[in-house]
Amino acid sequence: MERTAAFRAHVVSYADDFVILSRGCAAEALTWTRGVMARLGLAVNEAKTSLKDARKERFDFLGYAFGPHRRRTNGWGYLGASPSRRSVQRVKDKVGELLQPRHVGPWPEVRDQLNRILRGWSGYFRHGTRLAAYTAVDRHVHDRVRHFLARRHKVPGRGTRQFSRAVVFGELGVLRLTARRRGP
Repeated sequence: MERTAAFRAHVVSYADDFVILSRGCAAEALTWTRGVMARLGLAVNEAKTSLKDARKERFDFLGYAFGPHRRRTNGWGYLGASPSRRSVQRVKDKVGELLQPRHVGPWPEVRDQLNRILRGWSGYFRHGTRLAAYTAVDRHVHDRVRHFLARRHKVPGRGTRQFSRAVVFGELGVLRLTARRRGP
């Protein structure tokens, strides 16, 4: 507790990951942490370790990007959290892996697996600023589903008419994240 007061810091940890939030004494807190870790026979991962001013630049922790954000409506800045780019890319990769030509199960089964992925991801990322990330995932999901079904049904062209957004997120039953963003 005495180090917390001395460094004006707060430690946020989860399993083997942690962030030290400090007001003005970050370098000293990092030096002290390296010393303690060395005494315990552990090493700080230097590739993942950095000093950031969270008021000026973002940092990633547990899939979220923390730091300065901008309001879309008026451009005003605020400190917030949003899904990190890596997290968004990871869910896009999972969706792409699921909607491969080799996946020959019936559509309701494929849709249910897809919705499970989307529901789990959006459940974890239900806090903070989500609209941009949810929109990017929705676009990717629509493109992948449209491509998957057009190929499966041998639709000439890209299938944009038969598998519009309204069809994919409506009658085909794919979960639309932007529709979930306001509620739990």
